[in-house]
Amino acid sequence: MSETRAVEAWTLEPLRRFVAEAGARLALLTTPSGQVIAQHGFTRAVDVMAAAALGSAIAASTAELCRMLKEPEFRSLNHQGVEHGVYLARCDTPRGPLLLLAVYDSDSSPGLVQLFFEELARALAASCPPKASEPKVLAEDFERELTASLNALFGR
Repeated sequence: MSETRAVEAWTLEPLRRFVAEAGARLALLTTPSGQVIAQHGFTRAVDVMAAAALGSAIAASTAELCRMLKEPEFRSLNHQGVEHGVYLARCDTPRGPLLLLAVYDSDSSPGLVQLFFEELARALAASCPPKASEPKVLAEDFERELTASLNALFGR
């Protein structure tokens, strides 16, 4: 069975519940800029980082399209393939927005994933500790923090 890991402990149990209830095979919780907060089902750090970057890019390009079209923000996207679906959605927490990228197969459905994402969003907002201070745009020790985050996510 795949393991769920988190850099931020308050995200662990809500993500575990989401994965179990929605039937997600892979799940990735990130900031909009792609900083990984928690993951489920990934076995290689390179895959986590690639998925985080792609999820962040999809969310950013969608936001720009909304701006250009003068449309309200899209909060979720679903891409349905023959065997797998990909769900990307944004939720708000006291520490700021988070993105969920979830991959599911025929054992689940877009409706189930969306329903349990709404529960995940509520659980994350409720369990999130208050923001301590404004985050740095790029920390001086970014590489060390990235390595520590990946080590925490992959149990090294």
